[in-house]
Amino acid sequence: MKIKILTVFFLSASLFLTPQCIAREKQPQLRLFVSMIQDPPVLSDRAEIDKLVNFARETGVKVIFIQVYRGNRSWFPSRVADDSLYRISAVKMSADPLALLIRKAHEQKIQVHAWLNLLSLSSNENAPLLKKYGTRILTRNIKNKQELEDYRIDGQFFLEPGDTEVRKELSSLVSELLTAYPGLDGIQFDYIRYPDVHPFYGYTRANVERFKDATGKQAIVENSAVWKSWKRRQVTELLEILVKRTRQIRPRIIVSATGCASFTRAYEEAFQDWPSWIKSGLVDFVTLMAYTRDPRKFARDIHEAEERTAAPDKLHIAVGAYKLADSPETFQDQLQFCEKQDCGACAIFHYGSLEQNPRLAKILNKEEK
Repeated sequence: MKIKILTVFFLSASLFLTPQCIAREKQPQLRLFVSMIQDPPVLSDRAEIDKLVNFARETGVKVIFIQVYRGNRSWFPSRVADDSLYRISAVKMSADPLALLIRKAHEQKIQVHAWLNLLSLSSNENAPLLKKYGTRILTRNIKNKQELEDYRIDGQFFLEPGDTEVRKELSSLVSELLTAYPGLDGIQFDYIRYPDVHPFYGYTRANVERFKDATGKQAIVENSAVWKSWKRRQVTELLEILVKRTRQIRPRIIVSATGCASFTRAYEEAFQDWPSWIKSGLVDFVTLMAYTRDPRKFARDIHEAEERTAAPDKLHIAVGAYKLADSPETFQDQLQFCEKQDCGACAIFHYGSLEQNPRLAKILNKEEK
């Protein structure tokens, strides 16, 4: 029996649904994140590309977010990033992997959006940007730094969003991607933020000097409004630069960014003012990373996010399947909850988690057997 995607789930989170939500008739689009680190990487093999497109078609996924940049490594030709993965696969496949995915997805009327993790170098100590600039482009706190390992935050190296060299390099990276792939339907900027683990960063020499010149302040008070506002502005300015470059090359491409949940985490710790990105029209939508196992927190973060924007259709909700591998019932409930919202889309992070956990993937099946 044919049924609409996401309408077959039993709802155990009904306590968190309002009558307005229940009355909703139009379902949000279903979207899927595809990580470049899953094994095997989708873009490394023709059969994997076919499998992804078929999965999307069978489950009603309308948009694929394919990760093409992570840890200063790329799945497209680049001088900014280490593109060896791309080059090896292109030779193996006798084709450009991303171009092939775009073509096959378009044949099934599925959009492809490039997904870029921009300010995180992951744990890549051999990142080309590190080799070129050294540690001066890595955001830092005020603790003494002796070696590269001292800059690691939550297992990652984070670039400083206020650094002009970082902005120039990431802008060039976006140019490389969009010039090479005119068939892309969208581009999503991820990791446009400060690290939010013990959020006391931003103390690179260049960023501090720029702060002093701009504000007239000769000393930084960590919890002062002016310093926090400055860091928040650096994050937004970086996004503005990247969006401007994107629009110059592809004026009508769909542009989006990811936003942290909760809003307090985003605004006070990651220094993301993502509601302003929606309000100003800087991006076409924000994907809220609502990754949690707790149904109350999931509902609370989404309701708070909806209250922060007057355009809920520009708010897309991402469910963290990777956190719910052992709890398909919670995964089902979160998708059901998302379906009842006024958001523009429900997204799943990520495809690899569904592949590894058939009970999760089965929830998306369009046919009841």
